[in-house]
Amino acid sequence: MAKRTTKPVKPSLPSSEDIYRATLPNGIIVLARANFSNPSISMGGYLPAGSIFESDKKLGLADFVASSLMRGTQKRGFDSIYNELESVGASLGFDSGVHNVSFGGRALVEDLPLLLKLLSESLRTPTFPNDEVEKLRAQLLTGLSLRAQDTSDMAGLEFDRMLFDDHPYGRPGDGFVETIQAITRDDMEEFHRRYFGPKGMIIALVGAIEPKKAVDAIARVLGGWQVADQVSAPELPQHKPIKKTVKHHHKIAGKTQSDLVIGTIGPRRRDPEFISASLGNSVLGQFGMMGRIGDVVREKSGLAYYASSSLHAGTGPGTWDVSAGVNPKNLAKAIGLIEKELRRFVKSGVTKEELADSQANYIGRLPLSLESNGGVTNAILNIERYGLGLDYYPRYESMVRVVTRADVLETARKYINPDRLVISTAGP
Repeated sequence: MAKRTTKPVKPSLPSSEDIYRATLPNGIIVLARANFSNPSISMGGYLPAGSIFESDKKLGLADFVASSLMRGTQKRGFDSIYNELESVGASLGFDSGVHNVSFGGRALVEDLPLLLKLLSESLRTPTFPNDEVEKLRAQLLTGLSLRAQDTSDMAGLEFDRMLFDDHPYGRPGDGFVETIQAITRDDMEEFHRRYFGPKGMIIALVGAIEPKKAVDAIARVLGGWQVADQVSAPELPQHKPIKKTVKHHHKIAGKTQSDLVIGTIGPRRRDPEFISASLGNSVLGQFGMMGRIGDVVREKSGLAYYASSSLHAGTGPGTWDVSAGVNPKNLAKAIGLIEKELRRFVKSGVTKEELADSQANYIGRLPLSLESNGGVTNAILNIERYGLGLDYYPRYESMVRVVTRADVLETARKYINPDRLVISTAGP
């Protein structure tokens, strides 16, 4: 008897066919997708309570508040919260950015009620216990001391400051020593009272539960949350483009390595040229051994410990930059090679083979990024955050394949002007 062969089943991509989207009466948007192949669930989300609300004198306040949410609530202390999570092998955590405070967690499906209860208590009724706040303050100050001695961190911090002069994106989310020291417990309570609430909150849940039941479970613990005077986020100010190349060296004595960041403004995540920029960036400094930048600066010239390019795109203007770690005596030469490669990139773009390789890589790795519940949760949150549409992932392959060499070149020339770069270095 002849053997019957079957083609492997192509995994389905998240789409409007299987993502259930609901809006609770208090405005919280819930996105849910079922996956019964394992007994766990992944949860993630965000609400608009980021550092955009901070004053310059209290930089780091949003991050301080987010890091304190699980240090104690009206019903549970710090130890109780973490003991309950650990007793069932679950996890929950918070983070902050310019626009949002984000959260994420995972648990077995039978422990979803506990996970949601702890999420609700942490968001709605944190108590900011004084002893825990002071412990956290000490940790934050230690982190800032370490940052001040890290050449990579300081090069990046100064790069953002110069590129986003007088703009929220130019301020460090973790603040400065003097601003963290100035933050009081009253500041934290006031920040929480004014900016935490259901308005603008998004929550996604993926796992072994029917989507409508997932929405009902979330509604039971968060549906009654009301904050009548929750303050809306201010408009993001316009970015002021740089008119000529600007340079700054941040001196850190005693270091044996210098780090550099060279770049400019990049597209927003929802801009139409984002995919062509991303494919071009892959060729420039990501694909294989860190693309052309890695090949020229690291492999051929031996000037860098690492060298690559990055595209950071979000709600507002992004960054398109090259970073490298070098021996201090090679710093000027490495900068020259990178500038030369950027000029070549905006003059001739990418080759047919380079583009085809990057397109195949992008298409091939998408299913891998969606293998886990956590990967799907993040994917769903991204399409909601940036308004990409529920059918973004089924359309993704065609959007990647349609990009041409001319598209990449046009996008590169739109964003990268080799005569208008920010060059930030840190080291001895």
